[in-house]
Amino acid sequence: MNPFYHRIYRVVKHIPKGRVATYGIVARLAGRPGAARTVGWALSALPEDNDVPWWRVINAAGRISLSAHDHNAVLQRALLLREGVKFAPGGAVNLSVYGWPAEAYDSVVAAQTRAASSRRSRRLKGLRT
Repeated sequence: MNPFYHRIYRVVKHIPKGRVATYGIVARLAGRPGAARTVGWALSALPEDNDVPWWRVINAAGRISLSAHDHNAVLQRALLLREGVKFAPGGAVNLSVYGWPAEAYDSVVAAQTRAASSRRSRRLKGLRT
């Protein structure tokens, strides 16, 4: 098996119950920043009888990456809810509340806030002209 997959599994095993990590954060903690897709491939390659809490890994938008019609997406949501993770009405998890490790999401939340502010400014500018 791929040694990087083992490092990914080790990181995911450290995500505490009731918390989530993004694919990108897991990749960075496993020693390969930018390898978020590889994290997804590693988790999908897990055998049925494993002790890796794969359901605690979500995308950078705080959402489950699987299609809502996929049985594993329903299972992932149910497992997270059972652990106390709350989903917003739009289906996203608040990474500033549930993200692990917490310090990894300070910059993510700040960047999302700046992007939203920038989009809002552009919309308002368009209305003024």
